[in-house]
Amino acid sequence: MTVRANQRLRTRKELLRAAARLVAEGRKPSLDEVAEAALVSRATAYRHFPNIDALLLEAALDLAAPGAEDVFPPDAPTDITARALMVDAALHDMVAQNEPLMRTFLANALLQGGGGGGDGDALTRQNRRTPLIQSAIEPSRDRLSPRERKMLERALALIVGGEAILICRDVLQLGDAETREVKRWAIRALVTAALENTRTKRAEAKSGD
Repeated sequence: MTVRANQRLRTRKELLRAAARLVAEGRKPSLDEVAEAALVSRATAYRHFPNIDALLLEAALDLAAPGAEDVFPPDAPTDITARALMVDAALHDMVAQNEPLMRTFLANALLQGGGGGGDGDALTRQNRRTPLIQSAIEPSRDRLSPRERKMLERALALIVGGEAILICRDVLQLGDAETREVKRWAIRALVTAALENTRTKRAEAKSGD
């Protein structure tokens, strides 16, 4: 991620935090008030959020989203698969408890389009899952090559979170238990493939010495 992209991410996070603080005071702030509380310009706030309702919606989900300290207790396992499954379970539970909000949020994100792919674009959503996935992999990161680690992080991001759950429910017509089972299967398969690819590449490199 570029320096500019990191700055956009921090700015968006500050807007979400400011909105949550103002709502906690018992009122519905305007987008201008949130911008002032976050110490950013009105124009910057509007680049990230089209209106106050979109901001407050995401702020509510941001508060509900688990952090690494919530997912991984001090005695958490170090195994990549076990930790990735813990991330999926935590995010699945969060989505299940906030499904109407999540559906509205995803619809709004699609309407906004883009996604911050270019340096001049504002992000249309916060990336909460990647830090959790990186925390899941960290204790055993030496078992993966840099390329496989990056690919695994990205592939897992397709499985954990709201989108995969809604695909299972709306497209595949699966119940909650089957949805969880399918995602656990996919996570195990992805981790296994990443570890096996790393072992193969390292064995090939060693044999070529």
